Amino acid sequence: MTLRIGVMLPSFRDRPDEALAAGVEADQLGLDGLFLYDHLWPMGAPERPALAPFPLLGALAETTTASLGTLVARIGLVPEETLIAQFTALDVLAPAKINLYLHVVGRRADGYHLLDSLIAFADVGDRLEAQSAPRLSLSVGGAEAGPLADIGDDNLVLRAARLLAAAAQRQAAASTTTGAAFYLDKMLPVSSGIGGGSSDAAAALRLLNRLWNRPLASAALAALGPELGADVPACLAGRPVWVGGIGERLDPANGLPEVGIVLANPRRPLATPEVFRARSGGFSAPGRFAPMPRDAAGLAAVLAQRRNDLTEPALHLMPEIARVLDRLARLPDALLARMSGSGASCFALFADRAAAEAGRALLSQEEPGWWIAAGGLLTEPPAIATLPERPPA
Repeated sequence: MTLRIGVMLPSFRDRPDEALAAGVEADQLGLDGLFLYDHLWPMGAPERPALAPFPLLGALAETTTASLGTLVARIGLVPEETLIAQFTALDVLAPAKINLYLHVVGRRADGYHLLDSLIAFADVGDRLEAQSAPRLSLSVGGAEAGPLADIGDDNLVLRAARLLAAAAQRQAAASTTTGAAFYLDKMLPVSSGIGGGSSDAAAALRLLNRLWNRPLASAALAALGPELGADVPACLAGRPVWVGGIGERLDPANGLPEVGIVLANPRRPLATPEVFRARSGGFSAPGRFAPMPRDAAGLAAVLAQRRNDLTEPALHLMPEIARVLDRLARLPDALLARMSGSGASCFALFADRAAAEAGRALLSQEEPGWWIAAGGLLTEPPAIATLPERPPA
């Protein structure tokens, strides 16, 4: 991605009329941006005429995102991260959330259930892109986009964006840009127990906090998670965590070994509230364990002594889940098969990614109507990447 950036002479700091004229001319010339005083102003002209003489510039630089740091260091105005955030689209994986075990340990007076769970994330998921724009917008594509076609502004991505924008204003960051154009590449099935919507919301918070030059510190950003859903705090952490409370209490689960995973869903949504309403009986004891096993086989053995307490009510609502669990358990080299979250997605653990991919290939042949994916479990949050900007819709 090549950028043409104009730089104002310092003497124009006290000459606002001429500075404004420079901004207008920069846009007319099709420059990608202009350093004006101590801020970078991106330009949005849809067409770029040939570069012409520009008398009000102290410097004119043609550069790429890779060398922006050098340009900034020479001019000494704004950090490299600010430049990259303003001139590129940001992209991040919104990974599938996996409840390796899930115990319901109690219920609050307000009806919310208290949970104890070990949550990890697979390197399988949706992808979310964001780039600077005058207002918030979202377009959706991908193999699993169909159910989101009519969801409108109630999508968790836009709800997360509006929440962060409001929080940025309260944090006295009134100058923060609060627009962004999102593109969601939807690859995870909806209402499937693997946190697709929650992971998308967490990805939106991470991307916007970077795109808007970090108006919120990490703790303030994390505090937004519970307002969007019980799984969003864990998804915002993006790494293995022990989860307590109603999902807001997190502790790092360090040392998770390399593990391969196959995910399968019979392409039938299952609403979480319905599963909790169908649950009956008492509560389980917490299942947290230490130390963390060194390999996938050891982890599967420890997890086998625990369970997902929502499996029985989910089976009551959707008996087909039993077949998914059975097919996963019978895959060659599968170490453990279990339902994730409130279902209907289930998973099988393997010694490594290669074994999981072999299992995915076999299951896909036998169950072509299911959603099936394979990968590995993450030990760190997915990295935010920079991309060339997506053309305007």
